[in-house]
Amino acid sequence: MFTGIIEDLGVITNLEQDHDNLHITIKSNITSELKIDQSVAHNGVCLTVTSLNDTHYTVTAIRETLLKTNLSELKVNEEVNLERAMKLGDRLDGHIVQGHVDQTAVCKSVEFQNGSWLFTFEYDPTLNNITIEKGSITVNGVSLTVVNSKKNEFSVAIIPYTYEHTTFKSLKEDSVVNLEFDVLGKYIKRLYELKL
Repeated sequence: MFTGIIEDLGVITNLEQDHDNLHITIKSNITSELKIDQSVAHNGVCLTVTSLNDTHYTVTAIRETLLKTNLSELKVNEEVNLERAMKLGDRLDGHIVQGHVDQTAVCKSVEFQNGSWLFTFEYDPTLNNITIEKGSITVNGVSLTVVNSKKNEFSVAIIPYTYEHTTFKSLKEDSVVNLEFDVLGKYIKRLYELKL
């Protein structure tokens, strides 16, 4: 489990294709605190640490992960949002995030709003995921509040701190992002479908 509060921006230093798998090596300030077999969210995707080397560590994304996320589009020297799994008893500053990406979305617009930014994303509604106005959404691993919720589109408002300390500063129109929809919203939707 994660919270959607980004701890560090890692830098991709190597990408190695191995059959259908992609080994991703990252340089990060949190590497010295990691252990092999530990879970770390990368742009919201939970991956297992497979090797450690000083300031670098490696994780592996399998075919299923690469098909459903934006990890296949990573490039060397690109930044990635990182968060270690939450500790039992810690404050839940964001919301409950599983690290299981539901689908990707495309950035439709970035609008500067006199001190903050409004990002609008469009996603495929045929996968039956929904956003709820003022509900939670995870975009590339960042816990955010939904505004302007529509059937296949939503926006999020980004404060300067989040903009500077996450990959939001590098997102632009047509950027592909990972989405994890709010687990509580999924539960409520399912109850509604079952008419409970």
